[in-house]
Formats: sequence, structure tokens, C-alpha cells
Amino acid sequence: MLQNEAKVKNWIIAISIVIPVAVAVLLFMPQKLDVGADWVYFLPHLNAVMNSAASIALILGLVFVKQKKYSYHGATMSVAFGLGAIFLISYVIYHGAAESTTFGGEGWIRPVYYGLLISHILLAAVALFPILFAYYYGYTDQRAKHRKVVKFAYPIWLYVSISGVIVYLMISPYYVH
Repeated sequence: MLQNEAKVKNWIIAISIVIPVAVAVLLFMPQKLDVGADWVYFLPHLNAVMNSAASIALILGLVFVKQKKYSYHGATMSVAFGLGAIFLISYVIYHGAAESTTFGGEGWIRPVYYGLLISHILLAAVALFPILFAYYYGYTDQRAKHRKVVKFAYPIWLYVSISGVIVYLMISPYYVH
């Protein structure tokens, strides 16, 4: 078990580094990928729905663990984890193929939007590391380790999920397609 756990930890560390770097490269690459159609412009809307559903699953997961309904907790957290994985794939496809949208709001809303966006991006970049460890420890029933990591992972994950929806709602009027 110990050797296998070391391999899992190495994979978690590698994934937690590679994915944010890949996303950054896709966001800033000069030439976008040609996916052959405008269907990618639907993905931000889908991503907002997935983030909303993931936020609900995360909140239900907290409710269930407080009620000591551990099987429901595990199920809702697995739903949130699965939605997060699908979201990440969709997000990478969209940002690899579409130009970034510029926020057009003016006045007081502009610094509010960018403050929220920057905090969302920074926490999203580091969120994967504790989330993957929390999920792994929960899945393998290592409750003491799971509880320690969840103290950090859960609030970051919930904030990133909810703030992603808010950022989407604020920028969606400025989408070109």
C-alpha cells in the first residue's frame, strides 16, 4: 500500500502542475486551435451549468457529512469531482479554440469583476492539488488524512466553483458568439 500511495501522490503532484501550466499555455498561445466549427462558443454556458451543479453537490456533500451520511457524502463529492473533471476538459477545449472575451463593464463593477476574476484564477490554479488529495484520501477511507486536507480543499473548491459561475454571469453579456 505504501509504495502504491507514493505513486498516487506523485501522480497527484504531476497533474496539479501540468494542468494549470497547460491551461496557461492555451490561454496565451498566439494561434488558437482549429476545431472546425463554432460549437465551442456553447461551452462557457455549459461550463456555468456544470459549475452550478458542482457547487450544489459540494454543499450537499457538506450537509451529508455533518449528518454522518457518509455514503451520500461520498456520492455527492464524486458527482462534484466528475463534474469538475468534465468542466476542466470543456474549459481546455474552449480556451484552446476561442479567443478570450474582454469584460466590457465600466465604473465600480470593473474592479469588482477583475478582483473576483483574479482571486478565482489564482485559487483555481492551486485548487487541484488539495482537491485531488482530499478525494484520494476519502476514496481510500483514510479519514484522518481526508479531514486534514479537506479543511483547505473544500473552501477553495467551493469558492472557485461559485466564483466561476459569478464571473461567467458578469462576462456573458460580452460574448461575441
